[in-house]
Amino acid sequence: MPRILAIDLGTKRTGLAVTDPLKMLANPLETVETSTVLDYLKSYCEKEEVDTLVLGYPTRLNGQDNEMTPKVITMKDRLSKAFPDKKIELVDERFTSKMAMQSMISMGSKKKDRKEKAGNLDKVSAAIILQSYLERQ
Repeated sequence: MPRILAIDLGTKRTGLAVTDPLKMLANPLETVETSTVLDYLKSYCEKEEVDTLVLGYPTRLNGQDNEMTPKVITMKDRLSKAFPDKKIELVDERFTSKMAMQSMISMGSKKKDRKEKAGNLDKVSAAIILQSYLERQ
């Protein structure tokens, strides 16, 4: 069964998360350099069946675009061209980084580990974006 893959685009790193084959659970997948994310996705989609790409859509608290919003729109266009057979969805990502940090704290991650493993925060944020998408379906 095809999976859904979520993308939490960052300026330097991008967090990725994927569903289980039944599309019930969101799992952190990987954190990759943003400059290589498209190549990573192409490689991943050759190995795993993915039918939907969910892209975190950043806005300010008032709903207005922020500095990352144009970059996400550009990435959405690039994804549409690279994966014309896949559905591309935008999902509000406000508060996901804070939620990811709280999740890591509640799981017992020490402050030192959270600082050293910033990439974990990115992929946990992607998992939160994906879980939010799944809950709305």
